[in-house]
Amino acid sequence: MAKKKVIFECMACGYQSPKWMGKCPSCGAWNQMEESIEQQASSPKHGVRSKDTASKVQKLNEVNNETAPRIESKSAEFNRVLGGGIVSGSLVLIGGDPGIGKSTLLLQICATLSQSHNVLYITGEESLNQTKLRAERLDEDSSHLNVFAETDLEIIHDTVKKMKPDLIVVDSIQTIFHPEISSAPGSVSQVRESTQSLMNIAKQMNIATFIVGHVTKEGQIAGPRLLEHMVDTVLYFEGDEHHAYRILRAVKNRFGSTNEMGIFEMKQSGLKGVKNPSEMFLEERSTNVPGSTIVSTMEGTRPLLIEVQALVTPTTFNNPRRMATGIDHNRLSLLMAVLEKKENFLLQQQDAYIKVAGGVRLTEPAVDLGIIMATASSFKDLAVDGLDCFIGEVGLTGEVRRVSRIEQRVQEAAKLGFKRVVIPETNIGGWTFPDNIQVIGVSSVHDALKYALKQ
Repeated sequence: MAKKKVIFECMACGYQSPKWMGKCPSCGAWNQMEESIEQQASSPKHGVRSKDTASKVQKLNEVNNETAPRIESKSAEFNRVLGGGIVSGSLVLIGGDPGIGKSTLLLQICATLSQSHNVLYITGEESLNQTKLRAERLDEDSSHLNVFAETDLEIIHDTVKKMKPDLIVVDSIQTIFHPEISSAPGSVSQVRESTQSLMNIAKQMNIATFIVGHVTKEGQIAGPRLLEHMVDTVLYFEGDEHHAYRILRAVKNRFGSTNEMGIFEMKQSGLKGVKNPSEMFLEERSTNVPGSTIVSTMEGTRPLLIEVQALVTPTTFNNPRRMATGIDHNRLSLLMAVLEKKENFLLQQQDAYIKVAGGVRLTEPAVDLGIIMATASSFKDLAVDGLDCFIGEVGLTGEVRRVSRIEQRVQEAAKLGFKRVVIPETNIGGWTFPDNIQVIGVSSVHDALKYALKQ
């Protein structure tokens, strides 16, 4: 029997080294090298194609592009994030914090689709009794759902070949192990080989496959970074377990937009899609209070209206504090510098705290104008009209720049009852304003402050 060779493998990128190193020379990650056993290629592993089933070279115009229609679930939010539904033969990875609702969401989707499709739910973390107890709490009929409690990849492979389901869910990939690999389940080699085998099953048998992945304390999916490159779609389930709302966000999608976002509310009977997220984000907002403004942001094809709150107070320190929740800290410092330089706001002796209500993170530049208005409103202690909405990117010279999809943003504000919207002057023209809202075009921060704070 050949002697087993010990190697060290980076958990972040899969780089292999004969000795342990504190810093990975490939990706630069610290303390990611873990010990594993180098495998010998003694026999072909499951999921590897034989010569008989190998693909043939074809001209691109000869390729048959007739694909099966997407599988649509009853959840409109879930379909939106995936780009219109589940693509047959796709491999989808969903990650999120423990207890956030990943398994609950997928069990709901499987229960609804099992009424019209052959669905297999593979659980490696729970027994069949535990899965049934969780399914009974849901508001869906799960009597036709096939459930399989197994972690051995060979047995899973044989079962899938016999059943030939339309949809597979593996919960979770860190519990699945390949018997030919001696390392423990959840290791780099086990996760990589298991995902590779499931990907081959999905592509060869045209089965839509979902795999659940654990996340690290930094919020990244545990295992090699290669895992996210192998799959077709990567979804992150976000939210605070102490609050009812959850956000499903696509960070990679080969069959749809990566900017789409689905919003769910956790209830006793499961996760329910939120039909009007803007109304949900604004239901508890403060009206006619200094430091509160409404901004419009685009999440994929969906416009969202969100409240931005600012608190500017005199500091007791030599260096004033700048704290931001929901926006980038450097971005806040930049916008406050514009107020100091162009509008003569004396903010050097003021602490500034900015918060985006609802737990959403704003990365789009179109919210710059709203952040500046909230900061100026709190500094001047003058309230902005609660029925005003602000849209626009702000440059370093104080100009308000054009943003995309202005018509959809304004229509969303009009639908929710706002009376006035301040937009870049360059965005006016070429489209029709809604009748029930006043559209004001501004070219600079000074003009916007004049309208909003009656300066």
